[in-house]
Amino acid sequence: MKKAVVLLSGGLDSMVCAALAREGGYWVVALTVDYNQRHRVELEAAKTIAKRLADHHILLPLDLRAFGGSALTSDIAVPKEGVGEGIPVTYVPARNTIFLSLALGLAEASGARDIFIGVNALDYSGYPDCRPEFVAEFERLANLATKAGVEGERITIRTPLLDMTKADIIRTGMRLGAPLHLTHSCYDPVGDLACGQCDSCLIRREGFLKAGVEDPTRYAVG
Repeated sequence: MKKAVVLLSGGLDSMVCAALAREGGYWVVALTVDYNQRHRVELEAAKTIAKRLADHHILLPLDLRAFGGSALTSDIAVPKEGVGEGIPVTYVPARNTIFLSLALGLAEASGARDIFIGVNALDYSGYPDCRPEFVAEFERLANLATKAGVEGERITIRTPLLDMTKADIIRTGMRLGAPLHLTHSCYDPVGDLACGQCDSCLIRREGFLKAGVEDPTRYAVG
């Protein structure tokens, strides 16, 4: 059976990615990075989702609070004014580059030649490492920098959600029977409740509304 590494955060997009990998007939190795993020509740979500959708799950500690530079890895306040112009302070420096590098190492070591990541270039917060140009360049690097790539076992970065709206992603999850209710997307949770006001919550809420699907998320506000 073909094998894939899926970056699984515990959020909606990565969960739908995992479900699509399963639908595609892959043996799924889920990789969750515990980077000491503010929204640690997503780690518990990832563990629960992995039990449903992954054949093997790795939770890898990597403390990016040692670097800081983001509202998710420092004491900078998470904005609650909605999605604005420019790159927001919730951007974690080089996060997807770091995560894909870890996934690449795991893929080569485990014999997987496909890596799934739930980046999205439509309904998102403007992060530079969610763009198709970034994915294309990382895939090129992956095949230059690995034994597998040099020996002709091409590594492919799969981004099935790249051109989807959040509503499209939710509809896809519904079609697959994926456990949308287990996902957690909030950047600034209140206990186990989503705050309802951060960029991620606002994009998620609007997505469910546009998809015509009942939002199972429990919000602290609204």
